[in-house]
Amino acid sequence: MKKPADLKIPSYEERKPCIVEGFLVVPSNYSLHDKWNPPSFSDPQIFNNNNDVCVEYCSGNGQWILEKARQNPNINWVGVEKRFDRSRKIWVKKHNMNLNNLFVVYGEGLIFTKYYLKENSISSIFINFPDPWPKNCHIKNRLVNTPFMEELSRVIKPMGNATFVTDDDKATEWIIKVVSKEKQWRSSYEKPYFTCDFPDYGDSYFKDLWVKKGLQIKYMQWQNQKL
Repeated sequence: MKKPADLKIPSYEERKPCIVEGFLVVPSNYSLHDKWNPPSFSDPQIFNNNNDVCVEYCSGNGQWILEKARQNPNINWVGVEKRFDRSRKIWVKKHNMNLNNLFVVYGEGLIFTKYYLKENSISSIFINFPDPWPKNCHIKNRLVNTPFMEELSRVIKPMGNATFVTDDDKATEWIIKVVSKEKQWRSSYEKPYFTCDFPDYGDSYFKDLWVKKGLQIKYMQWQNQKL
């Protein structure tokens, strides 16, 4: 059985990209991402197969993606989480659940997508409860922004889906505003461009928390129409 202490990664002072037993380190405050040529997640050397690859951003403690990987062994899953303590928990559970179709990424979503994902390599994308950063002065900190959407447009396969989930009304408005500017993406829903009914989507820590507090969960989904 794996334990958190079993995961050994470079210290902050020695930081560099590396892969350790299904765990990718994408270091922060690092200027040489473009110098490292990682294997594509769609290449057989990562998962030992050619199955479709799905990416979840904001994986938290991993509840959602661990269950998806368990339920869908013929799909390869990549969970992206910027906090080390959370990403390490997912890594421990992945190994203890023998989920060979799950890869964990410790790093910031935009940097990972820009430098570590190949063009047309991802079948589906899920962004679950991104930090809303509600103040206007913090807009630059939001994951869902124009540079991020441009990178998603690059890495998603033609007709691939991107699904966004949030409880926050302002975050919903912001996501719709940002994604609607990208002409390649077409909403799966008519106005107001979200649904509160998404059967079998799956549970997560934040979904369960906000539902218990009486908040409504909004699901938004777009399909990429590039040729």
